[in-house]
Amino acid sequence: MAPSKKSTKKVVTPKASKKADPMFPARARSTRIGGDVRPQGRDLSRFVKWPKYVRVQRQRAILYQRLKVPPVINQFTKAVNTNEAASTFKLLNNYRPATPAAKRAATKAKAAAKAAGTEAPAGKEFELKYGLKHITTLVEDKKAKLVVIACDVDPVELVVWLPALCRKMEVPFMIIKDKARLGALVHQKNAAALAITGVDKSDEKALANLVSMATEQFNDNKDLVRKWGGGIVGLKTSAKLEKRAKAQEIESAKKAKSQGL
Repeated sequence: MAPSKKSTKKVVTPKASKKADPMFPARARSTRIGGDVRPQGRDLSRFVKWPKYVRVQRQRAILYQRLKVPPVINQFTKAVNTNEAASTFKLLNNYRPATPAAKRAATKAKAAAKAAGTEAPAGKEFELKYGLKHITTLVEDKKAKLVVIACDVDPVELVVWLPALCRKMEVPFMIIKDKARLGALVHQKNAAALAITGVDKSDEKALANLVSMATEQFNDNKDLVRKWGGGIVGLKTSAKLEKRAKAQEIESAKKAKSQGL
């Protein structure tokens, strides 16, 4: 007779309900600041403590919008557009000065040519000039054909007088973005202003177009020396002013209606 198989089924006994511990009450998971890990994909930029230099940059930008900016300073916000800047840099790039290594090589070549009794290779006839003192002298002597000023020079007092000098001496100038791009043309980190004293015959037409554009937009533009900047209020202030204006309109309408009756 075969042995009987024992049943392997487990008997499940009902669990007793767990009593709530009054010392440690159950709470829902919190994903607020200081709680659990927040879900991914949420914008946390408003909770970030930005570095001080970032806060100062943003506060300065807001202040420039809110305060009334004199025309002498406000003109530096009116830089040339992208297409005009591209044509300007295309011309200026042809007259970049030599690098320090190239200058040393040219000096050695001149010394070798002098020792051999031959003529030294001629360098560029026209090059970009930089340095505020040098550019000031060129403008005062009316030797500069075109002056390019960066719009983001800090402090602005370094170049705030240069447009007025260019207008007085009738030297074409333009304001362009930015000082790092100007510095790259002359192998520097930054450059507040550049000047060009002449170009080759092949580039005379391009220079004439830039001169006429600069004269029209900057030298002869009277709005630049008259128009104040800034005075832009924020969203809260504009909403408050609109609400106040509506209330005044309603009040004036009531007065008119009462006087008419």
